Amino acid sequence: MTQPSDWWRGCVIYQVYPRSYQDTSGDGIGDLRGIIKRLDYIASLGVDAIWLSPFFKSPMADFGYDVSDYCDVDPMFGTLSDFDELIEQAHAKGLKIIIDQVISHSSDQHGWFKESRSSRDNPKADWYVWADPKPDGTAPNNWLSIFGGPAWEWDTVRRQYYMHNFLASQPDLNFHNADLQNAILDTVRFWLDRGVDGFRLDTVNFYVHDKQLRDNPPLSKSAEDGNFMGVDAPDTNPYGFQDHLYDKSQPENIVFLQRLRALLDEYEGRTTVGEIGDGRRSLKTVAAYTNGGDKLHMAYTFDMLGGEFSAEHFRRSISNFQSVVQDGWVCWAFSNHDVERHVSRWMQAGDDPEHFARFAITLLSSFRGSICLYQGEELGLEEADIAFEDLVDPYGIRFWPAYKGRDGCRTPMVWTRQAANGGFSDSAHSWLPVPESHYHLAVDQQTHVAGSVLNHYRATLAFRKAHPALINGAMSFLEADGEVLAFVRGEGEGRMLLALNLGRQQVSWSPPAHLKALKLAHMPGFSPAWDGETVKLQGHDVFCAHIGS
Repeated sequence: MTQPSDWWRGCVIYQVYPRSYQDTSGDGIGDLRGIIKRLDYIASLGVDAIWLSPFFKSPMADFGYDVSDYCDVDPMFGTLSDFDELIEQAHAKGLKIIIDQVISHSSDQHGWFKESRSSRDNPKADWYVWADPKPDGTAPNNWLSIFGGPAWEWDTVRRQYYMHNFLASQPDLNFHNADLQNAILDTVRFWLDRGVDGFRLDTVNFYVHDKQLRDNPPLSKSAEDGNFMGVDAPDTNPYGFQDHLYDKSQPENIVFLQRLRALLDEYEGRTTVGEIGDGRRSLKTVAAYTNGGDKLHMAYTFDMLGGEFSAEHFRRSISNFQSVVQDGWVCWAFSNHDVERHVSRWMQAGDDPEHFARFAITLLSSFRGSICLYQGEELGLEEADIAFEDLVDPYGIRFWPAYKGRDGCRTPMVWTRQAANGGFSDSAHSWLPVPESHYHLAVDQQTHVAGSVLNHYRATLAFRKAHPALINGAMSFLEADGEVLAFVRGEGEGRMLLALNLGRQQVSWSPPAHLKALKLAHMPGFSPAWDGETVKLQGHDVFCAHIGS
């Protein structure tokens, strides 16, 4: 049986984007007290933990992913006392709290950076990545920023370039500096002492850069493990033209992660989940960062956050993970605050969006690993179409119109159909508009409707929790043609067989002869035809059965 300290193994995490969850101050921006107000709702879903996107002090150039004080709450979200109350009330309801640690870079308004840029010989001069220009005055190398353009910005005070993987106002911290590492770990301890249960580590493989500042080579288009352009960044972004050998995923990163893990191990039952964007090397990086039990507890990649939806894709992604990452752990997700909502990303013409949403959570819940849900997906929300004049995401503004950025998945939660802003805020204008198409999917429209997407999420998560094989049991695939994804979960008496039709046409599938002694399990929302020999699956249908002796 899973021990309490391993609660994260097979858990369900619910991501809250605080700006868009619930506004209680009337300024059109969500806040910590709004999350406190909605804790009963979150608990009703049957999740184990809440991941809070950044709420730290920040100038909000990248909406909190540019931190100016790692140990305080930005006033727009509330106070440290509000955060302490959130921790207390969440724990009282059996919910863990995971917070976003954005430590690969800070804001240029952070006191550390202000001191670092003041001279070349101050105590924090080496806390950021500084480099001299080439003899012709150009940047030190060819590294690119994910948000567009070179990854180097000229500073007139130091007369050097500083590195930024994202916005120019997000300078990269120098993890080759031991004092900087110690300062970062002190900020982690600050939140551990306040009772947080874990950390989602933003861009966890970006911490350390190549000391020699070597140029990245071009990405090979014929690599045997595929061309990953467009996975870590949209294909409109030249970032994908490079093979990022030197600007991230350096071996020294592992040493820091071991220091971080040693700190967490001083506290009972804490966890980490790392975001790894490393192109075609992502699985190898996950293995390096999670195997051995002395680094990350778990990690996720972009494998299931892209556009491919097929039985072969999911079979390959999971099989590759299981073959490469022996004793590490994965956290699977279909949506988050950085990608198009999966209902919109994967649906085809003629699909019923609500049925597709029900099918998708059933698929995700059947995988071995922990899973992460993104606020609003439990309502079946589709990607919002945001007009250019309403965009606020600098990424989307930079690459418009080919790439519209991340605002479409960040629009406010809809709680009440008849209320202004869907019950999110009393303000005349919320920070992003609530799409008209979302109102009919509001929480109050689904709570008391049997079979609604919301209630299907609740039922599916309850089903998963009631069957230990689905939480952390082994997963082995079975032969199946076409768009049928078939596998066995667990071992011994508790084994379960699942077959999911990712296609849109009816198909028939027969389990192997040695698995014919099956007792149908009543998976919420699905009723496949089973005659004891063959199962008939409609489009986006699910068969689940207990395996007998």
